[in-house]
Amino acid sequence: MTDVLTSIEGRIGRIRLNRPKAIHALNTAMCHTISDALAAWQDDSTVEAVLIDHAEGRGFCAGGDIRMVAESGAGDGKAARDFFFHEYRMNHRLFHYPKPVVAFMDGITMGGGVGISMPARFRVATENTRFAMPETGIGLFPDVGGGWYLSRLPGRTGQFLALTGARLDGAECLALGLATHYVHAERLEEAKARIAASPADIAAILTELSSPAPDARITRNHQAINRTFASDRLEDIIVALEAEAAEDEWARKELATLRTKSPQTMKVALRQLREGARMASFADEMRQEYAIASRVAQRHDFLEGVRAVIVDKDNAPKWDPATPEAVTDAMLDEIFAPLPEQEAWTPA
Repeated sequence: MTDVLTSIEGRIGRIRLNRPKAIHALNTAMCHTISDALAAWQDDSTVEAVLIDHAEGRGFCAGGDIRMVAESGAGDGKAARDFFFHEYRMNHRLFHYPKPVVAFMDGITMGGGVGISMPARFRVATENTRFAMPETGIGLFPDVGGGWYLSRLPGRTGQFLALTGARLDGAECLALGLATHYVHAERLEEAKARIAASPADIAAILTELSSPAPDARITRNHQAINRTFASDRLEDIIVALEAEAAEDEWARKELATLRTKSPQTMKVALRQLREGARMASFADEMRQEYAIASRVAQRHDFLEGVRAVIVDKDNAPKWDPATPEAVTDAMLDEIFAPLPEQEAWTPA
């Protein structure tokens, strides 16, 4: 079975993720297929827009091929670096694509799925959308441009999402600007058919087919998020949550969540977002994220996180360092250091 189906339908290029048993998680070959299709259609005058969705099964895209990355990271890391290199090239191509791209985030949209939907001009959420960047729970970090997208969300929402891995529904994605439209799943096929016939009218079609979104739950917590996640120091965030946990159920819940995550990669995420907010270009962001990924994929916390959450499923990772205080600035400097020029990421 082909993991990505590409075709021209009407006046659009269509990319359909087709790896349902893995909830369409991306592998290196899929990244190549998507990039090659985008390159072929870029100067094809018969293709006026690109549509990205999934072919069958639940979920849009659950992320990347984490098992492969961990197996590689336990060895020489070459296959892991190759995956990140080509995934980030695909992300960058989508970010700068000259034709409109429509991503249908119907179902699980996490990790790598965020990376292929966020660059799209039109991002359609549904009542099935479950959006998250849950990487700190496996000792990874919110990559695929997370340092760019999350750092540009309102207030401290990006830091909250990066550290906790909180799942957002479609209404929350719309409220935060992560989605541009909210369309009920039963109307998606009509939307896709109409877009294929008239790509110039994408905005009008999606607006017409949109439904009022339910109340966005996260908006109730904006003040609490901005207050408790205000600092770029993980220790300060934990102290702020502790101060409110005695009398506030939300603070207790988020504090308990943070205590399950990798202290090292939570600190990586905070620094990534702080620096990402100042990046001059998306290419600069991807270059830095590739350097981080190249190193984190071979560090203890990622290998242990994958073991605990994905392989053995005991959900009891032994993080090392075990506490935020033990994660030093020197460790972070080592993870964030630019790669030698011959090893660094470059756009296609």
